[in-house]
Amino acid sequence: MTWSWNKLSAAKWEDAWSERIAGNPNAVITKIKGGKTVRITVYCDDEEDALALKKYFGGTVREIKTQDWVATQKREKRPPLKIRDALVITEQSSPENLAALQKQFPSRCILSVPAEMAFGTGDHATTSTCLRFICDAAKSRRKTSWSMTDIGCGTAVLAMAALKLGAASAAAVDIDDKCRDVAYENAALNGIGQDTYTVRIGDVLGDAVLRADLGGGWQMVVANIVADVIIGLSPLVRPMLAPGGLFLCSGIIDDRAQEVADRLRENGWEILETRSAEGWFSYLCR
Repeated sequence: MTWSWNKLSAAKWEDAWSERIAGNPNAVITKIKGGKTVRITVYCDDEEDALALKKYFGGTVREIKTQDWVATQKREKRPPLKIRDALVITEQSSPENLAALQKQFPSRCILSVPAEMAFGTGDHATTSTCLRFICDAAKSRRKTSWSMTDIGCGTAVLAMAALKLGAASAAAVDIDDKCRDVAYENAALNGIGQDTYTVRIGDVLGDAVLRADLGGGWQMVVANIVADVIIGLSPLVRPMLAPGGLFLCSGIIDDRAQEVADRLRENGWEILETRSAEGWFSYLCR
């Protein structure tokens, strides 16, 4: 006997949900007949886990009394995700397990993102690539004050990673108002306070007031979203950055990569580095 959390979403957000559930073997996206809607389902061993997802993201919870091909798989704990020689991301959350990991990796920062929080745990190729870029940026800025903002943050794993790696401050933004609670709860779990970390809800593309509220002077702006949003952001991000600041774009499927690169250059960005993994592209721009 098990439980499921279910949510309907517009099909245009399918890529975003795919990113959020990456790494969760008990999650599936189903296209609804007609093609305009998708159903996101996460199977849970306990009702509490399903209700937690409902609390953060809406949707519905139901009990499943028949076997299901996903639910019957015994989910194994994911091994910790090691990024460069600087960061370890784990779904472990107990103080004892985190202390054991810190002892195992004494020179690395440990970042806990519980699987129950669902979305954006670092496993997806786009997220792990962004984390490597952030590790590199942090290393080059060691002993200096720097900051970053994460557009389309989900669990805000990227902003939290930056803070763990030495950023003085970070901001996170998402269109889903449920992300605020998830992001702040994850931050508290990792000892990150709201004095250095803020989460805002809104559409950066369409809301000039929100962009103004985010302000300028950031050393890095990260957008790990989808190609269309990155194209829309390309003429809007520059005022957010300090001179010489970096714009990191990710979440770009391979058949849109050249189009996004062309639009970035048309809007005055120099692509400093291109990385690809598992059919996804990321660009580091100045």
